Amino acid sequence: MSKRDYYEVLGVGSSAVRSEIKSAYRRLAVKYHPDRNGGDKTAEEMFKEAAQAYAVLSDDQKRAAYDRFGHQGGMGGGFSGFDPEIFGDFSDILGDFFGIGDLFGARRRRSGSQPGADLRYELELTLEEAAFGVERQLEIPRLEVCDDCSGTGSADQVPPSSCRACGGRGQVRMSQGFLTVARTCPQCGGEGSVVLDPCRTCGGHGRSKQVRSIQVKIPPGVDVGTRLRLAGEGEHGRRGGRTGDLFVDIAVARHDRFQREGPHTYGEITVSYPQAVLGTVVEVETLHGATELKIPAGTEHGRSFRLRDHGIERLDRRGRGDHMVVVQVAVPHPRDLSEEELVQLRRLADLHGDAVLEGRKVIDRVKDLFG
Repeated sequence: MSKRDYYEVLGVGSSAVRSEIKSAYRRLAVKYHPDRNGGDKTAEEMFKEAAQAYAVLSDDQKRAAYDRFGHQGGMGGGFSGFDPEIFGDFSDILGDFFGIGDLFGARRRRSGSQPGADLRYELELTLEEAAFGVERQLEIPRLEVCDDCSGTGSADQVPPSSCRACGGRGQVRMSQGFLTVARTCPQCGGEGSVVLDPCRTCGGHGRSKQVRSIQVKIPPGVDVGTRLRLAGEGEHGRRGGRTGDLFVDIAVARHDRFQREGPHTYGEITVSYPQAVLGTVVEVETLHGATELKIPAGTEHGRSFRLRDHGIERLDRRGRGDHMVVVQVAVPHPRDLSEEELVQLRRLADLHGDAVLEGRKVIDRVKDLFG
């Protein structure tokens, strides 16, 4: 029986890209896998045919030879197993679907040493602490090398013994149809070795949970979203593996008087109507203390003034930002004014020709104007 064209087997065109070929093979692998077809020989042959087509068309060199010379240029000679270079692809494609772990023993077992995990800590600061920098003591729970067994996991600190179940390989092999499948050894968890007399403190893991106090220096100018990396302050590795890092993510609490935008701060100052009209000098609070600000005559409500270098130091140390002062013109309620103040305001309104509410006098004034 002559072989079918590999493109026909996978149901793709001759110009298909690698991702299309992989997707087509994935679909066929799920459909014809022996575990899903109860020993159906036809399905098993279809699965083999799809696997062979994928093995050739997923490899650029083999595909080029196949496109030029046909089956003689590809793998040829029937299904003779998988190319070791594409074990990873088959393992990725099939392992996720069938839960059969590592196919064909393609994946290596874990090495003896394992790196420690990185840790994350969210630290909330006041605006002043973020602006000027601060030192904080953090309490960090983390896995550290067990003091009682010195990280060996053994009560008598004897090195682990080779696992008898897997012969130290970390994997046990089993057959599923025509496939040879390697699973993680359930006895040693893929380590390839076991502790015969586990440490009571860490349970044989070589690490125990501890709370460590760490002094952290926060530089001036940090903002919401700033992340500080403390190398080597994460969890300790296993069996000599490197220690992870600690990442401190900064949050800044809302301030009761100032707002912040990058290195700049914003505040408000309230002046009276006469001060806004005639001008004045006021005292303004900033993060760096009080300073005087001249409000020129004729200042309108909402106008802003800039106090240079009164903001927050930039993280790159290129100077400070500015402090922006927004002027609010106060409008008092009549009940808060004395009778004399109300009389003066009415006189001012008369000078401007402004109609104001004053019992029925405003109505009489309108009648006079329009006769």
